[in-house]
Amino acid sequence: MAINLQKGQTINLRKSERGDEVYDLSSVTIGLGWDVKKCGGFFSRLLGINSGPEYDLDAIAFLLDHNGKVANMGKTCPAGNGKEIVLYKGDVIYFNSMRHPSGKIWLTGDNRTGAGEGDDEQIIVKLDELDERYQKILFVVSIYQGLTHRQHFGMIENAFIRAVDAGGKEITKFSLSGDDSMKGMCSMVFAEAYRHNGDWKFRAIGEPHRTDNFIDVLVPYTY
Repeated sequence: MAINLQKGQTINLRKSERGDEVYDLSSVTIGLGWDVKKCGGFFSRLLGINSGPEYDLDAIAFLLDHNGKVANMGKTCPAGNGKEIVLYKGDVIYFNSMRHPSGKIWLTGDNRTGAGEGDDEQIIVKLDELDERYQKILFVVSIYQGLTHRQHFGMIENAFIRAVDAGGKEITKFSLSGDDSMKGMCSMVFAEAYRHNGDWKFRAIGEPHRTDNFIDVLVPYTY
């Protein structure tokens, strides 16, 4: 049975607390989901009038080494129109670099609106095959251009992160809905998976940041 975590709680991903269930970590799906709070008047909602730009929430993963830092920052590549792609093929998984060079962790796709039930974005990790140099994975969500569009996590509800094993069993879930403390916060460190005594643990974090640029969240984890 899946464990519903509270902020700050930690569990073993390999086996249940009672030890009566063992999970297959050969491929773990980290699912993230959210809903945007309904806003506007009754007639606006009835007519489907959008009161502003759609929300674009992005899932990101930082792969950290023994020092808790991102060792491989990837490279910068031209993207056309005079723009550049940064952090390409490094230890940061995001919308412009969706698959790690090792092939052991990848982002399935970018659901821009979060519409529909279930996971809005998924990060797949082959935990059992991940190189020992990676000691921790940090899972982050940011609202693209949230500051520009005045969108923040205080406007988000039913946000969650969950871990599902290779057999489809939900191991754990951490739910986090917007409240007054989330107002003006455009990025969130949701959770982390980390090695411990030869196994993997999962900790619910729920740490908000004002920035809408995940690079700002990344900075403390760089050399």
